[in-house]
Amino acid sequence: MADRTESSILIPAPPSAVIDVISDFEEYPQWADFKAAQILSEDDGGWADEVEFTLEAGMIKDTYVLGYDWEITESGEGQVSWHLVRASVLKAMTGSYALSAVDMPTAPDGVGTQVRYQLQVDVKIPMLGAMKRKAEKMIVDTALKSLSERVVARG
Repeated sequence: MADRTESSILIPAPPSAVIDVISDFEEYPQWADFKAAQILSEDDGGWADEVEFTLEAGMIKDTYVLGYDWEITESGEGQVSWHLVRASVLKAMTGSYALSAVDMPTAPDGVGTQVRYQLQVDVKIPMLGAMKRKAEKMIVDTALKSLSERVVARG
C-alpha cells in the first residue's frame, strides 16, 4: 500500500465552515456516497473518534469503521486523518484532509480554504494496482467536489 492518491480543491468558504461539514458524519448520506454513517465514539474534545460507514457503490458493498485523529485549530485549519479499524471487503484504508486558509477574493468573506485530500485503499479481493489507483482517484475527486458543493450550499 505504498502508493496513495492525492488531490486538492479551493473552496470559497473559511476552514471552519469546511471542517463543520467534514465532521458532521450523520449528514454524509445526504451528500457523499454512503448509505449510512454513525458516530460510535467521541474523543475528549467532542470530535468523532470512531465512525461506522455503510457503503454501497456499484460492486463494492461494505460496512466498515474508521478511527479518526483531529489536529484542528479553532479557526478550522489543520488536518483530520483516519485509518481502518475493521471491515469486511476493505483490507486497509488511510486518508486525510488538510485544510489551510487562503486569500480568495471570490469567497464571501475573502477567505477560502485549500483542501488537500490523501487516500490509500486496499481491498481483500485481488485487484491490479492501476485499477486501485483509478478507483482511489475517482473517490478523491468525487469527494472533493461533493464536499465543496455541500460547504457552498450550507452558506
